[in-house]
Parts: sequence; C-alpha cells; structure tokens
Amino acid sequence: MGTEVAGPVRTYRVRTYGCQMNVHDSERLAGLLEGAGYTAAAAGDDADVVVLNTCAVRENADNRLYGNLGQLRPVKDARPGMQIAVGGCLAQKDRGEIVRRAPWVDVVFGTHNVGSLPALLERARHNAEAQVEIKEALEVFPSSLPAKRDSAYAGWVSISVGCNNTCTFCIVPSLRGTEKDRRPGEILAEVQALVDQGVLEVTLLGQNVNSYGAEFGDRGAFADLLRAAGRIDGLERIRFTSPHPRDFTDDVIAAMAETPAVCHQLHMPMQSGSDDVLRRMRRSYRRERYLGIIDRVRAAMPDAAITTDIIVGFPGETDEDFERTLDVVRQARFAGAFTFQYSKRPGTPAAEMDGQVPKAVVQERYERLTARQDEISWAGNAALIGRAVELLVAAGEGSKDAARGRMTGRARDGRLVHFTATDGVRPGDVVETVLTQAAPHHLVADGPLVSHRRTRAGDAAEAGTRPTTPGIVLGMPGVGAPA
Repeated sequence: MGTEVAGPVRTYRVRTYGCQMNVHDSERLAGLLEGAGYTAAAAGDDADVVVLNTCAVRENADNRLYGNLGQLRPVKDARPGMQIAVGGCLAQKDRGEIVRRAPWVDVVFGTHNVGSLPALLERARHNAEAQVEIKEALEVFPSSLPAKRDSAYAGWVSISVGCNNTCTFCIVPSLRGTEKDRRPGEILAEVQALVDQGVLEVTLLGQNVNSYGAEFGDRGAFADLLRAAGRIDGLERIRFTSPHPRDFTDDVIAAMAETPAVCHQLHMPMQSGSDDVLRRMRRSYRRERYLGIIDRVRAAMPDAAITTDIIVGFPGETDEDFERTLDVVRQARFAGAFTFQYSKRPGTPAAEMDGQVPKAVVQERYERLTARQDEISWAGNAALIGRAVELLVAAGEGSKDAARGRMTGRARDGRLVHFTATDGVRPGDVVETVLTQAAPHHLVADGPLVSHRRTRAGDAAEAGTRPTTPGIVLGMPGVGAPA
C-alpha cells in the first residue's frame, strides 16, 4: 500500500476596496479560504490565489479594477496554476463583462454568493475555464460564514445586508438587494464569541443600521439590540454604522446615552444641507429634521462626536443650495466629514438628471467645504487639549509617528490620537493619557501615560493571532421569529 503525499499548501491574498461591508465580506472570504486549506501569503510574496473584493460606488471603480487586473496578468503568466477571482459590487454589476475584458480572470462571483468562492476556484481549476456565478438573491447570510478577522481587539458584526432606500445617487440597493435582517440572538451570539476571544470593541454594521427590525416588524429592535449587546460582560466599546436620518428615533438616542459600552460617537450621513437637493436625492428627510437629531443627541450626550458624509455638486445644485450646506456645517459643528465630489454612476437615476454641475464648479465648492470643515474640526479638537482620554491602542495607524516614539489609539468618541509610547504597550491594550496638541484630523498626547491596562486582545496581537469564527448558522435571515 502506497503512501499518499500531500501537495503544497496554496496561498491566498484578499484585496479589499470600498466600504466597511466589503471589509466584513473580505474577512469571510479569508475564513472560507483557510477552511478550504489555503494559507495567507506572506507579505511581499506572490499568492497562488488573489481575490479582488470590489466596490462600484466610487468614481472610476471599473478603471481601477481593470488596472489592477492588468498588473496581475504578467504575474499570473509567470506562475502556472495561479488564480484570480473578482467579487463584490462591481462583479455583481459587470458580471460576464469582467471575463470578456480580462480573460485571464478565473472566477467572478457576486455579493449574494460569497460562500461559493472555494467551490468556484476548484471548478475553474478542474474545468480549466473561467467560472462566473452571480446570484440575484442572498443564499447564505455572510455573517454565518467562517471568518478570519483582521484585528485581535476590534470586530465588525453585520446586523443586516441590503437596503430598502432608493437614493438617486446610489447603486448599492441594486447590487446588495433589499434589506435582510439577522435575528438578534444570532448577532449577540457572534458578539459573545468575539468577546470570548478577547475582542474589546465591536461595530454593528449595515447599509442602514437603524432600520433594523423592519423585516420582522419591530421598530424598536435596534435600540433593544444596543442595550442587549451592552450587557455582554467584557465588551467595552460598541459602535455602529451607518444610520439613516429618516429612521433615527429617540429610543436609539436613549440607548446610546444609557448603555455604558455604547460609544458617544455618531456617523450620520447628511449628503446635503439643501432641502431641494435632498428631494432630488430622494433622501426622505429635510435639514431641520437632521439638525433636530443632532440637537437631541447632544442634549443627551454633550461629549458626542458627530461625523457625516456630504456630496458636493449633485445635479442641479445651485450656489444657494451649496450655501445652505455650508450653513448646516456651521450649525452642526461636525467633528469630521467625509466629503465627496459628485460623479455619475451608471445605472443610477442621478446620472440621467439635467443640471450636471461643471467639474470646475464642483472642485471650487469642494475646496471651500473642506476648508470650512477643517477649521471646525481643528477648533473642536483644540478644545479638548488638557483632557484625559482613554485609548484603545491601534495597529497600523499613524505609523509615520513611530520614529518619534509614538503609537496610535482611538478614543471612545472615535478620534484618532498619537501618543508617546512606553515599553510594553501593545495594540489591543488600553491606555489613558492627556491630550497636548490638536490638528484637524487627529490629536497628540506627548506626555507620560496616566495608566496602561494589558488585555487579552493585546496578548493575541503580540502573539500574531487573530480571532476566527467558524460560522454561526441559526437559520436564513427573515425565516421564523426573531430570537
């Protein structure tokens, strides 16, 4: 009887583009590949399998994809057996077009069948031809799949996928589908599993987190979920993104204020301060409602850091419309804002609207907006100088400060802080320090630490391990009563 000799272990690398949902999906893709016997490629090494998890929201997303595929072609030519897979929103949109334009791609899969990747790779190898599989509806909730997490101390936990909104600038609903909500018990089980592995912080994730529960008829489900997660022993920080102003209710504000683990941080996209533009965007709220939410959040949590998204140059935006946006920015005093120049996205109603704003006008408005917001952010950060803050020490952020003996951490309100490191401080540990300098997008703490707490997450980061979850399968979304 002969002895069977195992072949070499195949390596993989996942490249992620776009939003937090793609980051979440990439962790699942890594978990699936490792479950199928692959191992992550070492830094600097070429991988046997390269997965591009794409985004279709940003301008020139397709050019970026095909540029990256072009760079990979000679690498593949030099490595017999190498495979390239393309997934995510752009794959869902372009489908067979990807293989037509880049015939060296082996697998194309969509947002609804993330779990199919290992089988599609094997089928492509066996059949020696490209495999394109795009599903029109969700087969398995991505969070029920195994995962290899990027961080030892923080994790994304998806509470829903898809979106029921019809914003005229957004292509996501047509690519991710209508909203599907996970059962509360399934979400809390995943959070508990992460905490059991030492994770200190979770971010509850969805295209519209505060509409959670609509599928099973419970409008208070999101506030209840925040409170329930806050009761999990060992979970120190809870964040969520992104809420929609239309669905933001006072019970969520109360849950944030009354649950110690929920961070006083709110990222709530505004998009425009003009009611006319909001109407054309089909955003279903107006500026006064938006500002009213901010007022109520700050009344309940005066220390809350509020950030937003703003689009400049949406079709039909006049000078008066833009001034209204600047006015809301002045009133809201955002801690920060992600600002975007409007660009046409094929397949969206806005792409066909009259009144497309000239590029030069959009650029000028964008520069005025970012300058104004930087002033506000800097002033808000400067007002914090002298305060003591608790930081969860981060990895991979602010590396430019390493030569100055600094490390980086996130305050509970989400602000980025570069602080003077001392021996023994590791990513995942918790420190307290005093803020000494401010800039628009970060703060500095150059004094001695007030305190340093070593954590299990820090132990894991030091050992180079990452939390993994084998998958939590409690049923398909929307089936049966919520747990």
